[in-house]
Amino acid sequence: MKRFTIKQLSSVLFIFLIAFVLSCSTSTESENVEFTTLVNYLVDHDMDIPDILTDWIVPASAIKDNLSDYYIIDIRSAADYQSGHIPGAVNSTLADVLTTAQNNTAGKPIIVVCYTGQSAAHAVVALRLSGYRDAKVLKWGMSGWNSDFDKWTPNCKDVAVNHPNWTTDPPATPKEHDKPILNTGKKDGADILKARVQALLSGGFQGIDAQSVLDNPDNYFINNYWPESAWNQYGHIKGAYRLYDNFSLANGSYKYLDPDATIVTYCWTGQTSSMITAYLTVLGYTAKSLKFGANGMIYSRLESHKWSGSADYQYEK
Repeated sequence: MKRFTIKQLSSVLFIFLIAFVLSCSTSTESENVEFTTLVNYLVDHDMDIPDILTDWIVPASAIKDNLSDYYIIDIRSAADYQSGHIPGAVNSTLADVLTTAQNNTAGKPIIVVCYTGQSAAHAVVALRLSGYRDAKVLKWGMSGWNSDFDKWTPNCKDVAVNHPNWTTDPPATPKEHDKPILNTGKKDGADILKARVQALLSGGFQGIDAQSVLDNPDNYFINNYWPESAWNQYGHIKGAYRLYDNFSLANGSYKYLDPDATIVTYCWTGQTSSMITAYLTVLGYTAKSLKFGANGMIYSRLESHKWSGSADYQYEK
C-alpha cells in the first residue's frame, strides 16, 4: 500500500481548502450578482421606490360614487368579507392577489382593501411590480369605509409618550453595508423580480407592534420614514435612522440598510411603511412595518396624519 508523507497530505488538504474557498466565493458572488441585476432592472423599468410610491393610495371619498370604474379586491378573511364589503368587491388573499388580478379582464384600475390599509400596501407593491401600475390602496381600509369595520380607533395609542426610548436625540449616523444575498437561481432581471414578488406574497404581511420595538430598540435597525421637520417636532424611537430624503435605488440608498438586521420602518399610519417594507422584502432584506405608525405611539400629540373616524358608506353582504 502506498504511504503518503505528511508533506504530501498537507498539499492535498491545502488544495481542497483552496477549492472550497473558491466555490464559496463564486456562490456568494453569483448571489450578489442577482441583487445587482434586480436593482438595475427595477431602475431601468421605472420601478424604483419613488415610482412605486407615486399615487399609490386613495381615500374612500374618491371612489364611493363610481365604484363600477374600479376592480376592487378585498383581502380580508372570507368570514369578514361575508359580514360586509364594498359593493362589487371580490374576495381574495394577499397570497393570491396576483391570480385574482388576472380576472380583471376589463383592465380597470385596481383598488386593494384590507382592514386598516396596511396589509393592502403589501399587495399593491406586488401588483405594481407585476405590471399593474395603477393599483392603489384604499386608505384606512374598511375601517375608513364604515364604522362597523373600525379597527383603527382601538389602535390609536400613546405608548411612546413618556417612554424612555422615545427621544429627541439626533438621528443615528448611517454607514454603508453589504448588499443582501439573493439566491433565486435566476439570471434575468424580470425572472428574479417575479421570484422575489412571490416570496413577498408567500411570506404574508410583515408587521410588528410598537411596544416590542420601543421596549427593545437595539434589537432592530429602525428607520423613521419622515421628513426632517416632523422628526424635529415629534421626536423618534431611540437609535432610529432617518432614511427618507431622496430614498431610492438610483441614489444607492439601500447601501445604508443593514442586511443582517431586522429593518423596522415606521411612518405616520403604518400604510407607507408597509409599502417600504414590502419593497425591501422583494430586495432580500428582512423587514417589518411598525403597525399603526405614529398613530399607535403618539396619537394625542399628532397635529396631522392621524385617524379621524369612518365615513360610514354603504356596504353589502
